[in-house]
Amino acid sequence: MLKNALEIKRKALDKDDPDMATSINNLAELYSSQGKYGKAEPLFQQALGILMKVYGPDHSKVADCLNNIAGLHQSQGRYAEAESLYKRSLEIKTKALGPNHPDIALSLNNLAQVYQAQGKHAEAESLHIRSLEIKTKALGPNHPDIALSLNNLAQVYHAQGRYAEAESLLKQVLTIQEKVYGSNHPYVARSLNELAFLYISQKKYPKAEPILKRAILIEENTLGKTHPGLAASLSNLAKVYKAQGNFSEAESKFKQALMIFKQSFGEKNVYVAKSLNYLGDLYIDEGKYTEALPLFKQSLEIYKATIGLEHPDALEVMKNMKRLQSSGRSNK
Repeated sequence: MLKNALEIKRKALDKDDPDMATSINNLAELYSSQGKYGKAEPLFQQALGILMKVYGPDHSKVADCLNNIAGLHQSQGRYAEAESLYKRSLEIKTKALGPNHPDIALSLNNLAQVYQAQGKHAEAESLHIRSLEIKTKALGPNHPDIALSLNNLAQVYHAQGRYAEAESLLKQVLTIQEKVYGSNHPYVARSLNELAFLYISQKKYPKAEPILKRAILIEENTLGKTHPGLAASLSNLAKVYKAQGNFSEAESKFKQALMIFKQSFGEKNVYVAKSLNYLGDLYIDEGKYTEALPLFKQSLEIYKATIGLEHPDALEVMKNMKRLQSSGRSNK
């Protein structure tokens, strides 16, 4: 639909019309959300070219487009490029809006996320705290955007092994979201997933399991049984079952998640690649060595065609393939 709308606008508008940039950007965002990064990037660059020509390099619309391209690079694991663009976007917005505008909080958050991905936890923590301060002053302590910032800060603490601090923040997030949206909203399910993942990291599987089951029930009732958000929850529950040695249940949930991702995004998507890796890893533990290898190969083929073999997710597949080969039972 977006592609058709873009073609209509191409015929009706000048190629440098700002509305063209908006339509091109929207299609790029759709492709990016589907993991079709190769299709998304040239469209983002095209939109950026139009905006810079119309508004100049220091306009907030240019900053927004730079932010989108940075997010794409971040998804591809191109962190240095993402960091540079996020910094440029933040510089433009700070100059245009001042240092305490709510939009600055979002830019700080995005830069913090890419720091986090690179393991720069101290830098990420500082930016998340600054973002939270701006949002709290502008929106009050119980706004949904506050919950988002608390969640992001909790992820930093989680990565640093500061589990008690992370748990406290995630429970605050859950309280805010249940108050704002009610107890059966998809955002609540997402927060339950974050809390469960924290427990999984600490091997507190009996705590994680009921939380994930609640999240899955919410998502089935609100999003339906074929939504990608549900697939993410199913994968997390499968990890719990795998860790507990319940391989048959883990396999069932991983396969269910894989099917949903294929139906949602197609066969050649990064979420499919990740699910194939999870299932292959499980097969190693089950001793199903000949079944594991084709899954790893499929996963790497998808990563090669999408985000590249240097991405951390692709490197994880390679690590699992080495683990399989070290068993001496893979097909060579």
